[in-house]
Amino acid sequence: MNAYALEKTAVVLIGYQKDYFADDGRLVGALEGDWRRTMLENTNRLLDGLQNTAATVISTPIQFTPDYEELVEPTGILETIVEAGAFRRGDPGSETIEDLQRRSDWILEISGKRGLNAFSNTELGATLEARGIEDVVLAGVVTSICIDSTGRAAAERGYRVSVLSDCTAGRTDYEQKFYCDSIFPLYAKVIELDDLCGEKT
Repeated sequence: MNAYALEKTAVVLIGYQKDYFADDGRLVGALEGDWRRTMLENTNRLLDGLQNTAATVISTPIQFTPDYEELVEPTGILETIVEAGAFRRGDPGSETIEDLQRRSDWILEISGKRGLNAFSNTELGATLEARGIEDVVLAGVVTSICIDSTGRAAAERGYRVSVLSDCTAGRTDYEQKFYCDSIFPLYAKVIELDDLCGEKT
């Protein structure tokens, strides 16, 4: 069905939180186009295909303290997050979206992410090692930031990295295409969900 040994594969979900995906999310306008609908449709197909397989599926939400005390002079996307008041622990916008919550019996949530890289300040590395993972597959937002940062970190740790082009989104369509065409192939495979789960009829 696919070239991945699913028992040694972890799909890492990044940024699937209400501040990005809810209609009233604080960062809903940060990415252009109709990406939310498309990403959710594709992600749900991905998760349906992985349910009842040996693959490890991990959600890595980002959450900050209410006053962002852990961020010292934030710049770039982190400054945007602070200005928008997004991803504050305890706020509805920091919650994981319902599409993942309803699968919480088999999606492993790893907390602690407070920056761009899902390995930083979390148990992600230890979890992958304990489960004998060899392939790390990434889905989520934002392509040029958290996806790229986590992908590079995984590659540096010796994992084979794949990025799901149809389950990720950039700030612009151009950015998404540029990273999938020119950046990710430097250290990762760029695949579609059917490459991992097998084509559904």
